[in-house]
Amino acid sequence: MRLARALAAFVLALAGMTLTTAVATADVQAAVTKLSHSDAASRFSAAGLTWSSSGGCSDRNNPTCTSFEQINLTTVQGGITLKRASGCALRITGGTETGHASGTYSHWNGYKLDFALSTCINNYVRGTFTSIGGNKWRSGSGNIYFLESNHWDVTYYNCGGC
Repeated sequence: MRLARALAAFVLALAGMTLTTAVATADVQAAVTKLSHSDAASRFSAAGLTWSSSGGCSDRNNPTCTSFEQINLTTVQGGITLKRASGCALRITGGTETGHASGTYSHWNGYKLDFALSTCINNYVRGTFTSIGGNKWRSGSGNIYFLESNHWDVTYYNCGGC
């Protein structure tokens, strides 16, 4: 009888671990849902965001293009959240195209967008988010806004409260 109870307890514990693992795996997968260029572009356009590239193209393998191929859904949602929260006109100047720095949370891996500078977005980021030094600000949701020489480089760890 003890063996039967122990075995039953083990099976229940194993089932609980399987359920927990499935939920955790689903959360991770949701965080890295990838979009095609056309899907991301449609979402940005519908929300009023614009984009440009020095090459006038969207080829991910050309550094003069602005591509959204393989961008994370949460990155797209984060850009849309920024647009809605700030009320600013936003122009994306960099997406997932080659030519940016490498790393886990990189442009190529779908975590970053570059935005053109404007008085509106400059004032919004500086006035709303927390300065963490080195021309960087952290939003309340943990996304990082880095003021580079001619654009904002934004790392989206999440959708920013979408």
